[in-house]
Amino acid sequence: MTGRPAPTVLPPPLRTPLLLIAFLAALIVVALGLRYAGHTRPGRVDEWVRSAVDGVRPPWRQAVLATDFLGEPVGAAALVVAAVTGCLLLRRPRAAVLVLLGPALAVVATRSLKPLVGRTIHDVHLSYPSGHTAFLTAFAFALALLAAGRTGIRTATGTLLVLASAVVAGAAMGWAQVALAAHYPTDVLGGWGTALAVTPACAWLIDRIADRIAHRNAARTADAGRRAQPR
Repeated sequence: MTGRPAPTVLPPPLRTPLLLIAFLAALIVVALGLRYAGHTRPGRVDEWVRSAVDGVRPPWRQAVLATDFLGEPVGAAALVVAAVTGCLLLRRPRAAVLVLLGPALAVVATRSLKPLVGRTIHDVHLSYPSGHTAFLTAFAFALALLAAGRTGIRTATGTLLVLASAVVAGAAMGWAQVALAAHYPTDVLGGWGTALAVTPACAWLIDRIADRIAHRNAARTADAGRRAQPR
């Protein structure tokens, strides 16, 4: 009600490095998309990585299926609802919006890119970039931004925290997707890059919009206070 801005979701010390990383990630996504456009077979890198993770057996098979479930609609919705609730309890509304919109926009981006790239797996399924990988990477990225903002850590440490979270989440989901033969490894890399490109930009946009709304409300409050003063 006072018009005071809520804590930023993209901490100012991390803004420049993460937006630069977003730009570089977008270039990687585009480069891989051009490289594998229209392909129906794995590349050399894909074959090498697939051979390393082929033949997953219990209990790792259960871990693969559980990780894959986190990218399915029910699992993803459960993660997002829990995270949004946590953000609201911590009084971080901007983080709640990012946890909701960041992964959603990352998935939308992958779905938009798939028909443009036209790469297929098993001859029929569009595969580049991986939506499952993009979702979990963006989700972890958003939570790491929340943690970095609350702890107030410095630029280098905060950037490493966010990137490490994105790497771990992307690697876990990517491993599951390759082990299940749902995606080529380069599809996974494309999904990971998509999340890194979309999430910081989404966070920056949320802060810009929220700041404008807060400043507008503050101006209205100040104007109403001046009008209420006796003359």
